Amino acid sequence: RSLLRNPMGDTLELARALIARRSVTPDDGGCQSLLGERLKRLGFALEPLESNGVTNLWARRGTGAPVVSFCRIDDRPIRLREPIMAPDALIIQDPTLLHQVDVFSGLVPDGYVLINTTRSLDELGLSEFLGRFRRDRIRTVAATELALKHIGRPVPNAALLAGFAAVTGRISLDSVNAAIRERFPPKVAAANVAAATEAYDSVMKEMQGTIHAQAD
Repeated sequence: RSLLRNPMGDTLELARALIARRSVTPDDGGCQSLLGERLKRLGFALEPLESNGVTNLWARRGTGAPVVSFCRIDDRPIRLREPIMAPDALIIQDPTLLHQVDVFSGLVPDGYVLINTTRSLDELGLSEFLGRFRRDRIRTVAATELALKHIGRPVPNAALLAGFAAVTGRISLDSVNAAIRERFPPKVAAANVAAATEAYDSVMKEMQGTIHAQAD
């Protein structure tokens, strides 16, 4: 039976099935599997995300539109769930979006920017545009290339997170690597840690070079 033939009936059926399951974190009672089956049949790509013994489900349909994700970091409980309109930091994973979408919209004047690219800001055509922000807080890192080198796949997440740690100083490389080791099996974790460490060192070296140039 097509999922779209009777959408209201299917929705009610799904709701009943979910309610019937005993879902108490960290045991979801099979709710994510049930949702995943439905979403996969509708063309969604699924990725399980595990953290601290809790499994979540990331579902994405299509690749045409840019994806914007938000993250808050604080030393107190975070209760806000709405989008961040004035970010303190930006991580730009896809540099092809730089001249297609206003990715810098709302960024605070003293904010941080990390761009996944092998090119310089001049080569990206951003030097003049980014003049209104603090140049010492705008960095690039070849995260995808580092992922290919160490992991064998274009998955730049770990390298970007480590680059963010270097640029902002808000989190440490040790914390990044500890989270990676907790998330992945040993072999996969080791490859991601290698990518993250090299990314961190690369950004730190660039920042130190800028400091020395300013001192001269």
